[in-house]
Amino acid sequence: MRGAEVLAERGISLEMLVEACLEMFVPHPGVESRSTAERALKRLIAEALRDANVCVLIEAAFVLDELAERDRLPCMSSAEHARDASAMVADEIIGMAIAEYIGGTRALFEFVRFDKAKPGVISELNTFSDDAVAGLLAGVSALMYSLHGR
Repeated sequence: MRGAEVLAERGISLEMLVEACLEMFVPHPGVESRSTAERALKRLIAEALRDANVCVLIEAAFVLDELAERDRLPCMSSAEHARDASAMVADEIIGMAIAEYIGGTRALFEFVRFDKAKPGVISELNTFSDDAVAGLLAGVSALMYSLHGR
């Protein structure tokens, strides 16, 4: 199963991911217009979602959210999960790992932007999955600017 299918099973389309990413768009040399960014993002997101490492981490985040909702996470109650307890940083670690894997160290800075703003579909997700998807989009965004800004 590809990452796009994992997300589609949960009602998240490529178009939703691109739109969320475009909410954070800032023109750069080589990526001056939203239409240029949209074309690049569609290609880069689809490519990232074919990578087994990205897919497994995203799936793991959704599974962790599902376990938490059933009060089955070790050392974390469903109430702590629901309020995204500040003591829990594993969700951010998953997101940062995805971002850095896709887009390198620059993507960590993008992850902070995406994690704070929670654009589009990210705002509708739970504790772990919102950071995994933010990591995906942050990594792809950083990669887009790196590849097209040369």
